[in-house]
Amino acid sequence: MLGGGVSRISHHFRDCDLHFHFRLTYSAFQTFHLSSPRPMKRCWGGIAITGKHNGVSSNYRCFGTPSKSPGEIPLLFDCFSQQEDEREILSNGTSAVAGGVVALGKFDALHIGHRELAIQASRAGPPFLLSFVGMAKVLGWQPRAPIVAKCDRKRVLSSWVSYCCNMVPEEFQIEFSSMRHLSPRQFVEKLSKELRVRGVVAGENYRFGYKAAGDALELVKLCEEHGMEAYIIKSVMDKNRCSADMNSGTNSKERGQVSSTRVREALAVGDMRYVSELLGRPHRLILMATDHERFSTGQYKVSAPRSCLLNLAPKEGLYEKCSLFLDQENVVQCRVVIDSKFVHIETDYGGLSDIFGTQNLQFLHIEFGDSST
Repeated sequence: MLGGGVSRISHHFRDCDLHFHFRLTYSAFQTFHLSSPRPMKRCWGGIAITGKHNGVSSNYRCFGTPSKSPGEIPLLFDCFSQQEDEREILSNGTSAVAGGVVALGKFDALHIGHRELAIQASRAGPPFLLSFVGMAKVLGWQPRAPIVAKCDRKRVLSSWVSYCCNMVPEEFQIEFSSMRHLSPRQFVEKLSKELRVRGVVAGENYRFGYKAAGDALELVKLCEEHGMEAYIIKSVMDKNRCSADMNSGTNSKERGQVSSTRVREALAVGDMRYVSELLGRPHRLILMATDHERFSTGQYKVSAPRSCLLNLAPKEGLYEKCSLFLDQENVVQCRVVIDSKFVHIETDYGGLSDIFGTQNLQFLHIEFGDSST
């Protein structure tokens, strides 16, 4: 906090990488510049939060990833049946995120805007991504495929380690049904008193509380009252495209910022270069074989039913310059053909059937290049 109990909003301007500090007058929404621009503060010390996680709670889930040294980012994670190790609220009330800094959002795509939130969180403390699960069921939304396969999220977050002060952000999820009726004040009280976080990070357009009654300014004000830091960052803008570029209508709430909606729309038109720009990485598609749905393999081709998909595929068509990850060391260049029923992987490498026969691979990991249909 700044001197005199004044709230702090930290705007991260990506173009010049500077930190600005403002004094807020809440009633008039005025800002007064308190200091000259200065470099972003150094990374927080990187102390890991440790503790026994033997509590049982149905409302909280924390998905952790061990930190790795730079250059030691795993290519693959064991997906199994998409189950994750869970770390939850302890019986004595201690939270897995206690003392950490939580970034607030939905984090569907884990795109470059989400990464920016994690970067700011890591500069202030151990970084966590806090989101809600079960929203679709509670609100009656139609289920839809995730942009990132659940079992692939740890790999993506591990790839952010060089951005996040050599720490891997962890995910902490709360059941939406337990939070949906909380007022903005009650929401912040939960963060402070129950979860015991040291600070929060949110985008400038973040809304929270029942019926999205709270905005970023109220978040800062309430956090100040509860002795927590609040960091509000500017939206990461989509500088290369605009809403008119997409064939379908963009969410009216967007004002040109990078969003999961834009990623979905880019996938829907098969523009993989644009998808990579928004994600900050190539899109990875994961398919899982089951007892009922198997991969069919030949020397130069592997085919899988679309029912094996664990995340959102691009539109039907041919995609050149793709990569098939067979394991940590074997990556095969390939073409991908997606039709209404199957995903076909074609390659000039002539040993696919032998590899699949000896390794009995259950998963296919496909990364898309910059080609478009």
